[in-house]
Amino acid sequence: MKKTVKQFTNNLINSLKDLLPIIIVVAVFQIAVIQQNIPNIADIIFGTALVILGLTLFVYGLKLGLFPIGETLAYSLVQNGSLFWLILFAFALGFGTTVAEPALIAIAKEAAIVAHDGGIISTQAEINEYSKWLRYTVAISVGLSVVIGVIRILKGWALQWLIIIGYSLVLITTIFAPSFIIGIAFDSGGVTTSTITVPLLTALGVGLASSIRGRNPLIDGFGMIAIASLLPIIAVMVFGILR
Repeated sequence: MKKTVKQFTNNLINSLKDLLPIIIVVAVFQIAVIQQNIPNIADIIFGTALVILGLTLFVYGLKLGLFPIGETLAYSLVQNGSLFWLILFAFALGFGTTVAEPALIAIAKEAAIVAHDGGIISTQAEINEYSKWLRYTVAISVGLSVVIGVIRILKGWALQWLIIIGYSLVLITTIFAPSFIIGIAFDSGGVTTSTITVPLLTALGVGLASSIRGRNPLIDGFGMIAIASLLPIIAVMVFGILR
């Protein structure tokens, strides 16, 4: 019990340290640059306290639950020697975490509304359909990215070559994609690697690299997020071309 309280307290202090620069910047610009009093100061203080508490609980939950789960599953699948189930699990993990990502849900809805305002789609049903398929496109591409990341660890491929090839494809796809979809595509690559996706994919990569002889968790275990942020950009631009 004492150990748990100590860990939680340390996470709380670390969360406060992480948010403190943001608080200072906002306060300095509000008071010294804009030279206005901070409105609803009591509400802002209460909301900031909730953010710190929420961030603390989130990080503590990752350390306590999601990281061990990802590492344990990767280790178990490698020990069982089932490549098929490992690949299937990698795709399902990438797809499932991305399709549930709050940031992706928000940007897909916003993109559908903007497409409606731009005259690309017209009815509410088309807005919902556009948003849904945009989410599925990104989620499927992340699932495939995780599969590529797993194969990279298994085969020992160099990460830099995958990144070079990936960004080359991004540049080529940008030439042919409609101008309205390019910004959405690049934003989609960023929002996919957010609160839900990052911890599980990182845990999978580190756990997988730790389970395979000859692989270094530090060198081979990371890089999964970089790959997962590339393929959605290409997929969304292809989505825009086909739509």
